[in-house]
Amino acid sequence: MKTHRREILIYYNPESSNDRKTVAHAQGLSPHIRTFAFGQAPSTGTSWQQILGALDLHPKELMNKAHPYYQQHIRGKSFNEQDWVNVIMHNPALLKAPIAMRGNKAVLCNSATDIYKLTTDELATIF
Repeated sequence: MKTHRREILIYYNPESSNDRKTVAHAQGLSPHIRTFAFGQAPSTGTSWQQILGALDLHPKELMNKAHPYYQQHIRGKSFNEQDWVNVIMHNPALLKAPIAMRGNKAVLCNSATDIYKLTTDELATIF
């Protein structure tokens, strides 16, 4: 799931003020923003594997371990990587923070300003 280097894709929870701040910061970086609420997040395992590869994170690291569903149904269970991808696909609300992508680079935005990790020296030449 590669995006154009001028475009930023953000998967976020529109009910979270921190996630909305992340989107606002992204809009300051590029006029080309596509946002997807967690419920509209990619629905294929391949898409999630590409996102996880770009993030260079294990799927479990994306989980909000304080979420009631996680506590009740997932905590303490051992899954392989594909099972974790399935958990994310079917329960995107468990994601702890927005995920932003630009080109083949992705970042988990634990704080709103983490979106700036997508900026590079080449941005100056794009705009």
